[in-house]
Amino acid sequence: MDAARQRFIDLCRDVLRPLIEADEGKLYYVSITDRQVVLHLGGGCCGCPGAPLTIRTLIEPAIHAIDPKVQVIVTVGAKRPDEAILIDAAFSS
Repeated sequence: MDAARQRFIDLCRDVLRPLIEADEGKLYYVSITDRQVVLHLGGGCCGCPGAPLTIRTLIEPAIHAIDPKVQVIVTVGAKRPDEAILIDAAFSS
């Protein structure tokens, strides 16, 4: 899982984060296991009617391109999970 985990992290940091930040959103890492990728959308995504579309048409397909069997869980809101870490350009988890 280490190689796949790193690919998920690289995807979130290098591809998804800039796209989400372009619309004033914030992408947070919550956890990655061999069966699940858990992320959180905050910032401009809170209350945005396009957030479900972002999840369904951007985040889920990108993650499933790495592993089609992994479950993708993305929460949205101003209250982020306690374990959530902001994904920025230096993020490495």
